[in-house]
Amino acid sequence: MLKSTYNLQPNRLGEAAIVASRQMWLASLGAAVVTRDWVQSEAGDMFKALIKEGTVVESQAVRYVGDRLETSFSAANSVWKETRRTVESTVKQAADAAVSFAQQVLPRSLPAFELPLAPKARRAMANTPKKTKRKVKIVKKAKRTGRAATKRA
Repeated sequence: MLKSTYNLQPNRLGEAAIVASRQMWLASLGAAVVTRDWVQSEAGDMFKALIKEGTVVESQAVRYVGDRLETSFSAANSVWKETRRTVESTVKQAADAAVSFAQQVLPRSLPAFELPLAPKARRAMANTPKKTKRKVKIVKKAKRTGRAATKRA
């Protein structure tokens, strides 16, 4: 049989475990006392310093986010304005094309009619000289008399 080369002594191992656990307990009690003393004497200053540093970091973060948002809003506004200009231009071109097509295709013998004016056009008409308005009235009167003459015949 082989003999064990290790000399195990159960009593000494148990005593060492008990001594080690007691040392851990005493070390944790010492840490608690040191922490309590530190909190009472120096922690207030440390806490104030942490608050100050946190405030600086927070203001930098808010400033950074605000700058990024402002840049994003500026970019979005410029894209919106460009899109609006493009849509207005496209719609105006389509309307002009439709009007010119209708003028070419519709027979001249159909009675003329006026389309409702947009608010900008109404303002422009309000600002036109009275001679232009008078000419429009004369043309309308002539058309009415022309229609009356065709009804009689």
